[in-house]
Amino acid sequence: MDWRIGWVPFSALLAAQTAQAQSVGYEDALAAARGEQPVLEAGALRVQSRRQAAEAADELPDPRVRGGIMNLPVTGSAAFELDRQLPTQVAIGVEQEIPNLARRRARFGVASSEVRLAEARLGMAEREVLADAGTAWVRLHYAQARLDLARAALVELRAFVPVANSAVASGSARPAESLAIRRELLGIEDAATSIEAERETAQAQISRYMPIENPVALGAPPSVALDPEQLRFELTSNPELLLADAESRRAEAGIDLARAEKRPDFGVSVTYGRRNPDFGDAVSVMGSITLPIFTDRRQNPRIAAAEADAAAALADREDRLRALRARFEADLASWRSAARQWERARDELLPLARDRADLETASFAAGRADLVDVIAAKAALVLLELEILEREQAAVEAAATLRLTYGEDRP
Repeated sequence: MDWRIGWVPFSALLAAQTAQAQSVGYEDALAAARGEQPVLEAGALRVQSRRQAAEAADELPDPRVRGGIMNLPVTGSAAFELDRQLPTQVAIGVEQEIPNLARRRARFGVASSEVRLAEARLGMAEREVLADAGTAWVRLHYAQARLDLARAALVELRAFVPVANSAVASGSARPAESLAIRRELLGIEDAATSIEAERETAQAQISRYMPIENPVALGAPPSVALDPEQLRFELTSNPELLLADAESRRAEAGIDLARAEKRPDFGVSVTYGRRNPDFGDAVSVMGSITLPIFTDRRQNPRIAAAEADAAAALADREDRLRALRARFEADLASWRSAARQWERARDELLPLARDRADLETASFAAGRADLVDVIAAKAALVLLELEILEREQAAVEAAATLRLTYGEDRP
């Protein structure tokens, strides 16, 4: 008997008892994960913040206003008098620093790299959210299917209990047989209890991304099939590597900024001085320039440090690439193994278990087998069906994770 025939009524009943707004398809879960999630909103705000900061990165510093009293005598007959001597004046002026063009461009480069770094981190967060939501839906889908199977099997197996009790009462069966039947039922009931916990866990995980209670997974699960070569080709555009590239560009921008310190900066100031009307007011215009003449002790060490950071970022990227490839191949191997185990159980073990249940049932009808043998065979078939669903879930979940992490379903 194909126990999956009994899944449909239980699934339909569960769906009917649940509000339509709580029914969730696989694509619905992914769309919700791409939507308004706090972690994604935080990442988007960080990107916006870096972009706004980049707009002002290469602007000149704010001008500085200077004011005070210049050349005020503090001794002699004109002490502390503002209008007795020619140089004394009340002055006010404006000073503007002008960093060299290389420094301004380097600052803009650093700010732009911060934008790309924030975008890459947002991409990483999107990938993690999608993978979590997708695997949670797959777990919920198969938890529902396994629970339906277990419940349907319990309904059918419990129908044998009155038969066993009658056989014991009539003396045609030993009393221990009724206990054996109860033991088989308890095994399936324990499995159903465990599956219920798995379903509730998956529902909680989906509710993190969708504001609904008791979500129900509806629709077909994602395909277990993959294109390994296509996934392997897309590794170079993986968000993890994009993050490493952004960090590397940030380090390279730091080199440009350190090198810009070897170029002189400029400054200009204009001062207006009010003096005794007999002497007339005065205007002063001054220019300034920095002198990076001790580069071996100041600028060069900073440049060397920035270059070391850039080299470290490149090495870190290469290490991430190797780790990513190794993790991908390991995940791919796990998917192959899960798919083969599922197919082997479905195509080889399941027919044997069905044949055994059918043969035991026929033997019992012919009086050549005990009822406990029939129950044991049917219970074993149910447990195998549950195991096959569990293996199918492992294969589908591995395939979905690979696609969401490395392939076309990735943001």
